[in-house]
Amino acid sequence: MSTAFFERHQQTLQNAMEACRSRAYWSAYSERPSPREYGETAAAEGQAAFEGRLDKPFSLEQPGTVGQVGEERSPYGRELGVKYPKADLDALLASVEEGRQDWARASIDTRAGVCLEILDRINKRSFEMAQAVMHTTGQGFMMAFQAGGPHAQDRALEAVAYAYEEMKRTPAEARWEKPQGKNDPLRMEKRYHVVPRGVGLVIGVSTFPTWNSYPAIFANLATGNAVIVKPHPGAVLPLAITVEVAREVLREAGFDPNVITLVADTKDAPVTKELATRLEIGIVDFTGGSAFGEWLEANVRAPVFTEKSGVNCIVIDSTDNLKGMANNLAFTLSLYSGQMCTTPQNIFVPANGIETDQGHKSFDEVAAAITGSLDKLLGEDERAVQILGGIQNDATEQRIAEAAKTGRVLLDSRTIEHPEFKDAHVRTPLIIEIDASEDATYEQELFGPIAFIVRTANTQESLARVLHAARKKGAITFGVYSTDEQVLEAAGETAMKGGVALSENLTGGVYVNQTAAFSDYHATGANPAANSCFSDAAFVANRFRVVQSRRHAA
Repeated sequence: MSTAFFERHQQTLQNAMEACRSRAYWSAYSERPSPREYGETAAAEGQAAFEGRLDKPFSLEQPGTVGQVGEERSPYGRELGVKYPKADLDALLASVEEGRQDWARASIDTRAGVCLEILDRINKRSFEMAQAVMHTTGQGFMMAFQAGGPHAQDRALEAVAYAYEEMKRTPAEARWEKPQGKNDPLRMEKRYHVVPRGVGLVIGVSTFPTWNSYPAIFANLATGNAVIVKPHPGAVLPLAITVEVAREVLREAGFDPNVITLVADTKDAPVTKELATRLEIGIVDFTGGSAFGEWLEANVRAPVFTEKSGVNCIVIDSTDNLKGMANNLAFTLSLYSGQMCTTPQNIFVPANGIETDQGHKSFDEVAAAITGSLDKLLGEDERAVQILGGIQNDATEQRIAEAAKTGRVLLDSRTIEHPEFKDAHVRTPLIIEIDASEDATYEQELFGPIAFIVRTANTQESLARVLHAARKKGAITFGVYSTDEQVLEAAGETAMKGGVALSENLTGGVYVNQTAAFSDYHATGANPAANSCFSDAAFVANRFRVVQSRRHAA
């Protein structure tokens, strides 16, 4: 097969591999939704392309189509009305199995080039993708553009870079000679073949359909596996567009487009369990709630990579920038209404207060600084809705109401009317004061704009509570504020024991719930919230095997 796509994008791949090695800042795709970056007409064309998708069938000519399904409703208030192919799994999997053979035999360079071309074309449609992500997840436009577009694309490229480097680590062939004293040496010619696992199933999540799915999709493709994309019923469109583009590039490159397919379903008639337990499935990737993730881990014969829910924490010991700390936490708690696997839920503060640049502050004063920053940040509805986005799931609104009964409400959640979308579901964060002894309440994940400020005896107890939660429930992120190096060292030990990524004294434009491709390790795989790190070589290494052949040398 041609390596034209590889030659076109080879420098991008080299830059990505170097960024992974150095962990320095680098991005292949601009996060600025600017005409200068994407063209003068890109925004209008993206909007038109999205609107052109609505209220009609999504055209994917896949084998085994036996009808249509679709039930997406925008958190901003309208039914999308898009219908997707409903698959007969027997027929679809038979075609996938047939189509993947040439892809598995293709060279490493060829597969990498196809992946890079897919990403390049998806990037050019980032405005369309932003609208699709916004109106399925409820993210504000800027977040939908960045997280659903360029940031997700960077994560995909990161996976391709890891896969490429791991596969290239073993030479394609070697000459082996073993000395035999006075006799002629033993000489062998050996060849090493990268063999994929087979068919990868990628199970999407409703809140970050591209950002969470792209690493698995592209790690699978790069390593020679076919991919079946099974989106969440509430967020199909972003992944359907992705599959559409990928099939187009595969066809142009001379491969069967059934190397990647879409399986859509509904909440009332799910197919994920049936699909995940099929013998044809060679690897499963899942992002979502712990209950289903644990079911997959227990019942699926294939290797399973999961990123599940957890309980993220902040420990406040002291600070030399009270205002900066409070503002940083306010934005952290507000971004996308806390509907992120990285958003902190529990903020531990000593009962006797903390030392700050403004003098000693009591527990109540620390809590007031945080709630006051939230009030200021979200005081103007027009700005607030861009930060908060919309509530993706009705269960989250019910969770807010129930959580308000669990402790003393320091800041109640309020409904905001979106100035553009009158039927949008927008809620500000609920902040509750609770005692450390009430761990049964705050050690369960309450997904959404809900946070506890937990009164502890001291910082030592705060760190102990963090470690207990990470080991018991899992965690993706952990933050600490302290001016004491010994406390920071203790927090570092807690993070390593709990297997959770640590952020120290964030007061500027970096937030604990944001991670950077090529640099940050997202989901360490070292606690119950995830069984794999999505940002290292181990994530790709189990997607292929090396099979050798050997013969006597001439």
